[in-house]
Amino acid sequence: MEWRLQKSTGPIYLQIMDLIIENIQQGQLEAGEKIPTERELAKLFAVNRTTVVHALDELASLGWLIRKQGSGTRVNEGNWGRQALPRTNWQGILQQTAYNRQHPFLLNLKKRLADSEVLDLFTGELPHQLIPNFQLPSFRWEDFLAEENQLSAAGYLPLQKAIQEGLHNDHQLEVSLEDILITSGAQQGLFLLLQVLLAPGDSVAIENPSFLYSLPIFQAAGISLFGVGLDQEGIKLNELKQLIVAKKIKMLILNPTYQNPTGIVMSLKRRQEVLELCGRYQIPVVEDNVFGEINFTKKIPLLKSLAPQQVIYLGSLSKILGASTKIGWLLAPHSLMAPLIEARQVMDSTVSIFPQVLATAALNDQTFLNQRQQLVDALAKRAADFLKLVAPFEKDWQISEIKGGFYVWLTWQRGDIAKKNWQLFLEKGLLVAPSFLFSNEKNALRINFSRLEEADYPKFFEIFSEITDTLKKS
Repeated sequence: MEWRLQKSTGPIYLQIMDLIIENIQQGQLEAGEKIPTERELAKLFAVNRTTVVHALDELASLGWLIRKQGSGTRVNEGNWGRQALPRTNWQGILQQTAYNRQHPFLLNLKKRLADSEVLDLFTGELPHQLIPNFQLPSFRWEDFLAEENQLSAAGYLPLQKAIQEGLHNDHQLEVSLEDILITSGAQQGLFLLLQVLLAPGDSVAIENPSFLYSLPIFQAAGISLFGVGLDQEGIKLNELKQLIVAKKIKMLILNPTYQNPTGIVMSLKRRQEVLELCGRYQIPVVEDNVFGEINFTKKIPLLKSLAPQQVIYLGSLSKILGASTKIGWLLAPHSLMAPLIEARQVMDSTVSIFPQVLATAALNDQTFLNQRQQLVDALAKRAADFLKLVAPFEKDWQISEIKGGFYVWLTWQRGDIAKKNWQLFLEKGLLVAPSFLFSNEKNALRINFSRLEEADYPKFFEIFSEITDTLKKS
């Protein structure tokens, strides 16, 4: 990278910090890379050494750099603990584009998505042919205008009732209509919670690995993100307890059922232990359950069912009706609803009546439960077929059990995968999600098995065999 400050206003040390953060985000400075010495930087920037030290110390305190006496200064290996500059605000988030924050590998991968010859097992959506097809009623413009009479700041009343009934039938969860906030997807619900319940400088714990790892909203809000490891029963309790004490954790966000990306289902015993621990420290728990209805095995009670007043619940229709649906919901104690609604109104991000009416029609369709079960059965078959397909690779790849959802997690059993070897997947047209998008780890990948057609099995097997052989040689 070019160590040169752009003409700008403001303190020099902040300009240096901005330059380094921007180059880390754009991949010009890579994880673990050593940067020039304080003396060299002072010369490059034509400033005194004290200014450079101030900037580097600030970046280290915010989690962007690691400074060790005698070893120099290096870029932090991952996102854990990173914060944005203290002056960053929520309005700044809305003005940023996710594209500018994406990993270079991800940018190259998205360019390849346009190629019809690639196998896209990266995209986190169902293929179109598996999405249920509902016969929607015909609507006139006057009908939508009339339905607005049932629209409140919290959402469309018939949709709230349909969600309430679904939670009762599927999970024996009793919730009041006043505790249901309709959102434009689960991520909007999470965004609102961060704004209402947390402040810059607060710390949040999530699973490690997690799809939340690369979301920019945490760093932009000045919130430190810390990961807790997983075992086959879910998040590790002792590790969580140590983190709560050491980092003064203010919120725990979990994806306990068909966890993204590993597919792990937290056991009932572990759920009870986590809730007891967080209750002792008065830490709210956010339960992300977007895959909860795509289950191939017996259901385990929701965290929300086990501790209704302690747990905030995020649900979504996107994993069943497709990502374009953009309908989710947030279940929270009634005392939180007013500030959540106010926050959304301030951002002017209310949910349009149109998707809410259409989502209600789908949920109330007489064939909804039957079509949802057909989807689950189709996914279960694809999961079984995929496990048979990759069985010959079990000596080299540890393959996770698939209990639901549409992701499978494969771990390379011979150490980390080098950066150049991740490019093999792109070059050969096998698009997957590398583990470094979810954690600091570089030895695993996530595959969306639902997107693999039976006709593509031979092509997948051939490409995956070639890549595995190359990895073994290197």
